Amino acid sequence: MRPAPRPKGRILLTARWLVGHAQGRHRLYENGEIVFEDGTVIFVGHGFDGEVARRIDYGHALIGPGFVDLDALSDLDTTILAYDNQPAWKKGRVWPRSYLEAGPYEMYSREELAFQKKHAFATLIRNGITTALPIASLFYRAWGETPEEFEDAAEAAAELGLRTYLGPAYRTGNQLVEADGRIVTHYDEERGLAELDGAIGFCRDFEGAAGGLIRTMLAPDRIETSTAELLRRTAAAVADLDVPVRLHCCQSKIEYDLVLAQHGMSPPEWLDSLGFLNERCLLPHGTFVSGSRQIDRPGRDLEIIRDAGAAIVHCPLVSGRHGNAIDHFGRYREMGLKIGMGTDTSPPDMIMNLQVGMILARTMAGSAGAVRSEDYYDAATVGGADALGRPDLGRLQPGARADISVFDLDRPHLGQVIDPIQTMLLAGHGRDFSTVVIDGRFVMEERVIPGIDEAADTKRAQAQFEGLMARYPQRTHGHPPASEIFSSSYRVERAGA
Repeated sequence: MRPAPRPKGRILLTARWLVGHAQGRHRLYENGEIVFEDGTVIFVGHGFDGEVARRIDYGHALIGPGFVDLDALSDLDTTILAYDNQPAWKKGRVWPRSYLEAGPYEMYSREELAFQKKHAFATLIRNGITTALPIASLFYRAWGETPEEFEDAAEAAAELGLRTYLGPAYRTGNQLVEADGRIVTHYDEERGLAELDGAIGFCRDFEGAAGGLIRTMLAPDRIETSTAELLRRTAAAVADLDVPVRLHCCQSKIEYDLVLAQHGMSPPEWLDSLGFLNERCLLPHGTFVSGSRQIDRPGRDLEIIRDAGAAIVHCPLVSGRHGNAIDHFGRYREMGLKIGMGTDTSPPDMIMNLQVGMILARTMAGSAGAVRSEDYYDAATVGGADALGRPDLGRLQPGARADISVFDLDRPHLGQVIDPIQTMLLAGHGRDFSTVVIDGRFVMEERVIPGIDEAADTKRAQAQFEGLMARYPQRTHGHPPASEIFSSSYRVERAGA
């Protein structure tokens, strides 16, 4: 498992704008220069007077740190199937008891799962994401993810040169919808604890692989599908392995109510009682919390998370699509909460997430002054890096890893540029990244990723996705035909009908 060799010698990049980092803050260098060698940044600023092996001028562009995606889409995203198809429990997003009793099965082969990961990883790179913590749905899985598929994921990440934190998702429970429409949780603790053991083994085997590009994490799937014993053992493993742990928490009203009913405590209160929360914890999504518009219950949910040093993983696009939003980003930041960003859903466009996040934050606050462009850009770079305990990521300064993105400011749709970050968050999208460097390797140049046939992969992904859709009736409440699960925007007229 070896990534491509790094180019030899010092490489100097320059452009009209450069996001450097000094004295704990990003700063803009007009006509700035960055020099890196053997994967490490050695200079940021103006007028480098040393010898270089290669000099590249990107012209009217913004050179910046790569994005850190703490909830990085690594799926052929089934979330988009729920965009106009609600309620979720009637549309295959919650297993019916009849499917559980018939025996859940893997709806993708190992080969299909391997393709899914590689295809998604390439898409992350195309969107300027250089560090990724993958997330994929478990709805179409027999239970949790497997170490074997993550061995394949590690191979794909190394081949592409993507920096990743990998670990198979595991769970001791799963939401079920009963015949009468009630949503309950079914538990199989023995199976979940065995999956945790497999995940720990994966961490021991793969931590630091591919020259350090591959790191590991623990990923209990969701708080409402975890038993106390699973979370206690996970916390002990996190301390032993010194790896991050990601647990989806406070992301839905159903989740919040289930945890409250089962344990008499809110999700953060329960985690705190178990000794689970600490600075290694990453918590998507932090939306449904005490005292919010969604949860009419007094409490200290956000203060508990903040005081433990855990980080909220903010994924505004997927939340906004379902009518939800944190209330609000500016308030969370002022409270002292650690906030990183995640894409979570298709498209894995971090810029779109930053744009949607700003709109939702200003709307929730009722003020355009609630948040500025640099606040969200910070969250997608230094915020994510700091949540991982990685001061060498998310910023461009001497000693940092050479994880670099080049954002093309010459695209006609961007309009006129006053400030490059504001322009990015006003009119940009992920397709405006032309070049990406990770750990000193050029993993994408002029939108081309070596060894990837984008057209062929897109065609294969569509066919694989349609095969999954065809199986949806098997795990949908009442087992309706696919035509009743997936609505059409307009009536479809087919040739020869």
